[in-house]
Amino acid sequence: MKIKIRVSAFADTRLTERDGVFMAGHRKNKRKTVEYGRYGYMFIAPFFIVYLLFSLWPLIYTFWLSTQEYYFRGMKEVGPTFAGIKNFIKVFIESDANGTPLEGAKLFDTMTFRTLGNTVILWMLNFIPQIALSLLLAAWFTDTRVKLKAQGAYKVMVYMPNIITAASIAVLFYSLFGIQGPITTFLRDMGIIDRSGIATDVFMQSKLATRLIIGFIQFWMWYGNTMILLIAGILGISPSLFEAARVDGASSWQIFKNITLPLLRPILLFVLVTSAVGGLQMYDIPAVFNVDNSGDGLPDYASQTITMYIRKLAMMSRDIGKAATISVVLFVFTLIISLFFFFFLGDREKKQKKVKHAE
Repeated sequence: MKIKIRVSAFADTRLTERDGVFMAGHRKNKRKTVEYGRYGYMFIAPFFIVYLLFSLWPLIYTFWLSTQEYYFRGMKEVGPTFAGIKNFIKVFIESDANGTPLEGAKLFDTMTFRTLGNTVILWMLNFIPQIALSLLLAAWFTDTRVKLKAQGAYKVMVYMPNIITAASIAVLFYSLFGIQGPITTFLRDMGIIDRSGIATDVFMQSKLATRLIIGFIQFWMWYGNTMILLIAGILGISPSLFEAARVDGASSWQIFKNITLPLLRPILLFVLVTSAVGGLQMYDIPAVFNVDNSGDGLPDYASQTITMYIRKLAMMSRDIGKAATISVVLFVFTLIISLFFFFFLGDREKKQKKVKHAE
């Protein structure tokens, strides 16, 4: 039996003749391919490693510590031993060392919720004007009818306070509003304060004044950053929508209300959630602005935030278990606030489709 092999014009096909019959056979090409997907995993691996080490593991460890009785008495270390919900009872109601509520104690009438209330007040004092002014400036800078000149210079000046460290600004404002500060001295010379002739520390001894100053510092530092984010969101909206609205005779307010705000919802949601997370973890400015020698907020704990209280428990009182429990309470409260924003500012179209599909 004779076999003849003929090579066709195609490199990967051979024709073989066996007993006068040609048979086609395909040659298997062995080509090396590069799997680029594995390089993607290499690039994102550092983020997940850092997240696992410095975010996820501390969070899990904090939840575990909240169930433990773990504290120091002098140089003696007590625990960690499992305590169940005893730490949570101490956080929600005044209790003794065994977690038994004291006689006449009221629910939520504890230092934990007092400092949490202070934190919410300080956050709201800067959060509401921050969002309002940032939206106003973002709409102003992006309005083609206004045609504001030197926008870059204005944006730099508005964003500039965010570059300065928070501790420096807190010390600056303490110097301005202290008993011998220039603003206090000016108001005293004008006869607006200290009319009795006795110089007093008006601002630092007033709960309202202290909270307003801290709220203003936070607002002044962060409204520029919020404005930049909102400007980026507005510039991402198709200009044809604004042009069509102007052709139809819509005013600037109508365009802002009916076009800008609805389409800005995703960016606004991001701003609100990040503001809530950062605001409820407020520490640096209140911890430097008006405190006593032990680090408690003055006057009468009015400026003491929950993070300041957690630090005092963990670093000074050395009650690690209770500090971890308060951290869990703060985590849950922040989660509730974030879910509230997600619920009211989420994608309504998806919600409506789900409702129609259910019907």
